Amino acid sequence: MMKLSQSAETVHWEAAQAAVLAAVRRAEEAGIKVNVAVVDPGGNLVAFLRMPGAFLHSIDIAIDKAYTAASFGLPTGAWPEILQQHSPAVRAGIPLRPRMVCFGGGLPLLHAGAVIGGIGVSGGTELEDESCARAGLNEIGMQV
Repeated sequence: MMKLSQSAETVHWEAAQAAVLAAVRRAEEAGIKVNVAVVDPGGNLVAFLRMPGAFLHSIDIAIDKAYTAASFGLPTGAWPEILQQHSPAVRAGIPLRPRMVCFGGGLPLLHAGAVIGGIGVSGGTELEDESCARAGLNEIGMQV
């Protein structure tokens, strides 16, 4: 596994960069152009890469996917099912929260049961984005 950080409470910049590069490599293999972001547990940007030609709006979406995954410790693609367990008000309200993303492409970075960050990918389909994010996790020895 790649170095996480001195305290293992947050993702190390080298691991964040390696995850971003692996996600972009997966996107190249799939023939898509994406934006990839890695954030720390507080949602602060640690690493980012925009492939030339990737959608401009996807910059913020990738960052927000990483933020959402880190803030809840859950994949962003899990939210549709999770929300079905709640009232109509919650189902309608949660997706309207600023920076909240309730569709696939964001994964938490988990180490020893703790959230140490999140990765978000945007530019492809939900499945393509999540595949790229998983490639990033795999590169640094993590999985969800």
